[in-house]
Amino acid sequence: MSKTKKNTGKKNTAKKPEKRSPWILITIAAIVVIGIIVIFILGNKPDGGKNLSLNNQPFLGKESAPVNLVEFGDYKCPYCKVFTQTSYPEIQKELVDSGKVKFYFLNFPFINNDSFRASEFAETVYKELGNDTFWKFHDKLYAKQPDDQKYEKMDFFTESVLMEALGEVASKADAEKVQKAFKQNEGKKASEDDLNIGKKLQVEGTPALFVDGKMFQGKSFDDLKQAVEKAAQAKK
Repeated sequence: MSKTKKNTGKKNTAKKPEKRSPWILITIAAIVVIGIIVIFILGNKPDGGKNLSLNNQPFLGKESAPVNLVEFGDYKCPYCKVFTQTSYPEIQKELVDSGKVKFYFLNFPFINNDSFRASEFAETVYKELGNDTFWKFHDKLYAKQPDDQKYEKMDFFTESVLMEALGEVASKADAEKVQKAFKQNEGKKASEDDLNIGKKLQVEGTPALFVDGKMFQGKSFDDLKQAVEKAAQAKK
């Protein structure tokens, strides 16, 4: 997808949460037929993100945008793939390109051991090659995520698959630079920090959205726009 971008193991066996709104379940079923937009919404959670720090995190949008919109995601999560490819374009058009929000992505790896590998590799891409290449790689990973959900519990994102994906958006020299840094665990701390932030905010599944540190609890894209407008008004 086209985007306006601005610069600025051990297997996890945790059971994937089943708490999803009726809207997302209906929408994901319908997307196969008519391709309507979906946003995964978690159930009601306390607002624990008022002091959410987003320093040195990858984002899309204008520096001057008044509201921060944060997604916690897992590159192995099929709902995150649906969100990235189907919901985000509308968010970009209505909220990011219009200058209303800065859109951030934080890693919340939990599905499988390669969730952590992909997260750490992506963090290394961001550290070594910057914001623009990170987002290209981000989209490429979701594009490469298999549609068959049996791969969700399989070690799909091997280092070779990650390097192949990076090679499609970066030069050979840059890809080798990232690989060297990855082998030295350069992205591990950033990935762990993201995960710990998510846990403190009581994120239980992905994708999870936060509007200026407050978990989004709406049921539709119109609800999201209203939450953004309310957050913007609160800053005036």
